[in-house]
Amino acid sequence: MPTYQYRCEKCGETFESVEHLAEHQGAHPRCPHCGSEQVQHVPTTFVPKTSRKS
Repeated sequence: MPTYQYRCEKCGETFESVEHLAEHQGAHPRCPHCGSEQVQHVPTTFVPKTSRKS
């Protein structure tokens, strides 16, 4: 399952949440530091792993 990164708008804490692709659209994780629901998804880079060498 993918890991998504969030940033709390209240305390500024950045944290990760593991969510299924279908859950991500409706996910509303709470900040583990302050418990706030005011969190913003932070785009991250994606690097796929393949067995082929480039």
